[in-house]
Amino acid sequence: MLVDTGANVTLLRTDLAQKLKEQLIYMAPNISLKTATGEKTEIRGKLDASIECGSRKFHHRIYVADITDSCILGLDFLLKFNFIVDLEKNEIRTGESFSALAKKRTIILSRSECLIQGVPEVPGQFRYAVMDFPSQVSQKGILVAATLVDLERETIPVRILNLNSKPKILDKGAVIATCEPVVDIIARPREFSGVQHLPSILENLEILNEKQRREVRKLLKEFQNLFSTCDADVGRCNMTQHIINTGDHPSIKQYPRRLPLARKEEADNLVKEMVDNGIIEESSGPWTSPIVLVKKKDGSTRFCVDYRKLNEITKKKTVIPYHE
Repeated sequence: MLVDTGANVTLLRTDLAQKLKEQLIYMAPNISLKTATGEKTEIRGKLDASIECGSRKFHHRIYVADITDSCILGLDFLLKFNFIVDLEKNEIRTGESFSALAKKRTIILSRSECLIQGVPEVPGQFRYAVMDFPSQVSQKGILVAATLVDLERETIPVRILNLNSKPKILDKGAVIATCEPVVDIIARPREFSGVQHLPSILENLEILNEKQRREVRKLLKEFQNLFSTCDADVGRCNMTQHIINTGDHPSIKQYPRRLPLARKEEADNLVKEMVDNGIIEESSGPWTSPIVLVKKKDGSTRFCVDYRKLNEITKKKTVIPYHE
């Protein structure tokens, strides 16, 4: 992302805008922008999106164009949300950030962590704030844990880690952290509960004795985040990226196959379910393959895609051995 105070509007590259879930509104090609090099580029569309900076999200109107950078954060965004551009520290920050000061002189031992008392310098109109460390402190080997704090208290807890090989001294009144006001706090249900029981199929292990069952239960509870909690919790592997090499073959665009009205509604529900669960996302491109709905033995439907045409032109990475 490029921060450009010379850009009047915030821009997003066209190919990235098409991948977003936000509603992209296409515009007639009658509005153009003048770039820093003097060239003209057309505005392809616009969308309302959330831009995340630090611990806060900002909703803003973004214009879509064929630009080189992935995103250009323009002057309209900086002025609207009162951002401060600090060229000396090479950072931008919101004008609503405040400092937290050390209540008393504290010595932090080398390579150790401690909890000290801080005094917030935050106006009284805010009840909660997210506390983080300022860059000038972190560069000296001091890290402060990001914490949600209650500003109605006289002092707030500040967890500090000294990464240096020598003790660090924090004088009384020294700036130890920055605070950003919290506007909304959204309560989210915990993924796991301390009283959650294992499924009966894992509880009734008849081939094991009681001691072995206790050890298995302990092991499964320790690694319970590896198990699915519901049908929608399928997980996602982000350790690798799959690439389909089609070479210089032209794109294959197959038209959708006709479905009965009842099956069409079922297909729409399955697509919506996969979108809501983050399995698939909306996109537009020259490659399309038809869907196939297959009935399973239990009567439910398996959503499939007929990729046979694509598989025929895909360049194989390895040669499959032939056995007679």
